[in-house]
Amino acid sequence: MTSAGPQILIVDDDDAARGAIATNLTGHGYEVRQAATGEEAMREWELGRPDLVLLDIGLPGMSGLDVIRRLRLDATTPILIISVRGAEADKVAALDLGADDYLTKPFGTAELHARIRATLRRALGEAADPMGMVDVGSLRLDPAQRRVTIQGELLRMTPREYELLKVLLSHAGRLVTGGRLLRAVWGTAYAAEGHYVHVYVAQIRRKIAALDPDGELADLLVAEPGIGYRVRAAGER
Repeated sequence: MTSAGPQILIVDDDDAARGAIATNLTGHGYEVRQAATGEEAMREWELGRPDLVLLDIGLPGMSGLDVIRRLRLDATTPILIISVRGAEADKVAALDLGADDYLTKPFGTAELHARIRATLRRALGEAADPMGMVDVGSLRLDPAQRRVTIQGELLRMTPREYELLKVLLSHAGRLVTGGRLLRAVWGTAYAAEGHYVHVYVAQIRRKIAALDPDGELADLLVAEPGIGYRVRAAGER
């Protein structure tokens, strides 16, 4: 089941600063994982597939910029930089590599929370409303709660099912290839496991059908044989 708050991975080699942020975010309902190095960050990301990464760029070993490069090979997971480096060149480098926002230390917790909320809202693109919700007919995805409902009733999903549906909903009306779905939800280590996508889409369809007796959402997930899947565009039959 998926009903906890957004999952955030904090990557910072300053134990005290990382711990303080983790405690604050946990107290506000976020599910938090932590890493002190870039290598550890990649392991944690593969294990948990967080909704957002808070990333310091000044890490020992694998740098924060290297982490951005590696993440962007697989996914569009939002990345919010938290760094003492405030020079324009550092910001430009991180943003050009694919970071979504940049927050210079020290910062207040109110600003951090505002940046996190804004980044999570933007992650779902044009499909999301100003509150970050994605609605397709009677189906609603609430990323703040990691919940999907149909006519107000909770759609019980595994974490992988939720991630797969979230990626498709964030690209509503657009084709997402099977390879991209596989990388975004399972990672490059599963590049040869293309059948995973088909199996999980079938599971999601069955669960949707159980809460959709009128069949309004029967063709929500459209297959493009040999290519991938897309969410039915508004008004499409």
